[in-house]
Amino acid sequence: MASFFTVEKLDRSRIGRRRITFSTLTFLLTSLATWFMADLLWRGGMSEVEWVVLVLFVILFANIAAGFSTALLGLYVINRGGDPYRISKSIDGEEIATLPLASTAIVMPVFNEDPSRVFEGLRVIYRSLQTSGRLENFDFFILSDSNNPNNWIQEEVAWVELCKQLNGFGRIFYRKRRISINKKSGNVADFLRRWGRKYRYMAVLDADSIMTGESLIKMVAMMERNSKVGILQTAPRVVNGVTLYSRLQQFSNRLYSPLFLAGLNYWHQGESNFWGHNAVIRVAPFIDHCCLPELPGREPFGGRILSHDFVEAALMRRAGWGVWLAYDLEGSYEEGPPTLIDSAKRDRRWCQGNMQHSWLLAERGFHPVNRVHLLMGIMGYVSSPLWMLFLMISSIHTFREVASGAYANHPPASYINIWGYSVELPEAFALFLFTLLLLFLPKIISVGLEIKNKRAALYGGSWRLMLSAVLEIITSALLAPINMMFNTKFVLYILLGQGVAWVTQKRQASDDTDWREAIITHAGQMAFGLVWGISALILVPKFFWWLSPVLLGLVLAAPISIFLGKASFGRRAKELGLFLTPDETQPPAELIRLERHMEQCYRHMQPISRLQNDYGLLQAVLDPYVNAVHVSLLRQREGNHAVRSYFLELRRRLLSEGPAELTHREKMALLLDAESMIWLHEQLWKQPSEQLSDWWRLAMRQYNVLTATPVTALYR
Repeated sequence: MASFFTVEKLDRSRIGRRRITFSTLTFLLTSLATWFMADLLWRGGMSEVEWVVLVLFVILFANIAAGFSTALLGLYVINRGGDPYRISKSIDGEEIATLPLASTAIVMPVFNEDPSRVFEGLRVIYRSLQTSGRLENFDFFILSDSNNPNNWIQEEVAWVELCKQLNGFGRIFYRKRRISINKKSGNVADFLRRWGRKYRYMAVLDADSIMTGESLIKMVAMMERNSKVGILQTAPRVVNGVTLYSRLQQFSNRLYSPLFLAGLNYWHQGESNFWGHNAVIRVAPFIDHCCLPELPGREPFGGRILSHDFVEAALMRRAGWGVWLAYDLEGSYEEGPPTLIDSAKRDRRWCQGNMQHSWLLAERGFHPVNRVHLLMGIMGYVSSPLWMLFLMISSIHTFREVASGAYANHPPASYINIWGYSVELPEAFALFLFTLLLLFLPKIISVGLEIKNKRAALYGGSWRLMLSAVLEIITSALLAPINMMFNTKFVLYILLGQGVAWVTQKRQASDDTDWREAIITHAGQMAFGLVWGISALILVPKFFWWLSPVLLGLVLAAPISIFLGKASFGRRAKELGLFLTPDETQPPAELIRLERHMEQCYRHMQPISRLQNDYGLLQAVLDPYVNAVHVSLLRQREGNHAVRSYFLELRRRLLSEGPAELTHREKMALLLDAESMIWLHEQLWKQPSEQLSDWWRLAMRQYNVLTATPVTALYR
């Protein structure tokens, strides 16, 4: 061990100097912008409203300055050839076959996800580890909380088929919880209580995660070499985007994130963050120290913590274990939401979870950097209503100035003293340029780095790379006010006590144009933008042109949302070589396999329309193979006479009346009862057809007519 670099050998004073550098940069940039803003406001004396504007500006600009400082430090690190204090150095230059490993559970919590995507993704990861020759150190767990019978039964059948095809029995496990307590974090906690002590490490994946075998092996080896690291987080690349929106997201993620990730590692070091997936966790300290507290009060601020990952990182660090970001590790991937509306639905859930963290900012024992993570997570959403408030106060103040005649007395230009020189600048233009510089310079630098390092060909060539970056910047500018309005609404709803339900994330793209959803979702934004813009144009035309970038995105919100959400436009952009990424032009074998498997194995099979609402229950009752698989995964349970009578009545109704007459809760109760499932299967095949409902007679006719294997007998 002594011959290897380890993060435990790092000089804490050096880490302290790095954080001082980051803080100083952020402070200086914010101070300079504040000086510009104050110079604009106090010429005629500072009113109460102008003081509020200045305070809001300082808070908001500090957030921008922190992002720019991170990117600037990332540029410094990259130009040095990489950070000498990165965790990947502990295994630099070693062959995969010689890296030290330990027992690792790869866990994937799922909730009503597409079973084909879940299990084909697992197949790809399994094969990748098998090819590496290190499979014996890894076990796989699919942890299901699915409450849709169709998804549940498909998961069970897909698990058995996958195990048969890969000879994975005893290595690939499936578990369905009866009661879904505390959502994803509760699902993982239940796994750890039952099986966690059998493993030294746990690799947590999302349903759309893909990791190469090499990346998983390297991560476990890094944990083995660094005995005080509790969580090792990767930086997943967004891939497999089909719509224009998802392609823009994966392009910006792949192009811009290296700069910011290198900067984050520069000042995070052993107090990095956890993002909930595509990470490896040391199981023992996680079990001992990362039990989530119950927050005081009720949802949305109280109750169980929704965004668990930031809190778990803080708890792990409080217990003395490091949390590191493997920012330079390749082979970690995820998929993004296909549309702007789907992205907003996901943000709604994240917003509530991050707002809950306000309870924990003053928690005893948390490291200061973890408090910064929690605060920045909160500010990621609170900054939107603050920007909204800033813009509205500025607009109202300007309109009042016009109404009072004071605006006419303001000079059109002013002299500002910079380093002893008087420079004539249009009012607010210097501050505007400075803000743009901090927002867009990191993106320009990222493009320049790819061209300088001769990687532009991976993005379709230098010209296509630059054109894609320009189009991405324009689009992000249009989307910024829309997202500002979304997040403002989310924060207000939470402050008013409205919680959020746990819903399945939409991951599949389509070309269906849902104008109704787009108009309903964006109507308020468009109306607000029109009223705001018309008011500014009538009262202060010059002010209107300053607001025009914000107003344009709001007024065109619905058309922009529809345009970006179309899969055909995304495919056309790919054909033209726009928004290409290295993961497309030179995809790893794992992504190629996943795409090929998804095209060949599942997409052609669709349930018969009259049976599709309950085809999961149908298969579990009718098909001998599926029934046997399902029953084998259920725990037998005993009940008193009243309980058994209740189940007997449900069984009779299901066969004689059909599943449409039962509630969702009743159907789930039957599916969870092994005795009922055995009885239903036997009786369905024994009873005369005239005693069955029309729905079951149709199902049995289809089953008898089709010659496919039992698993696919109900598909065409």
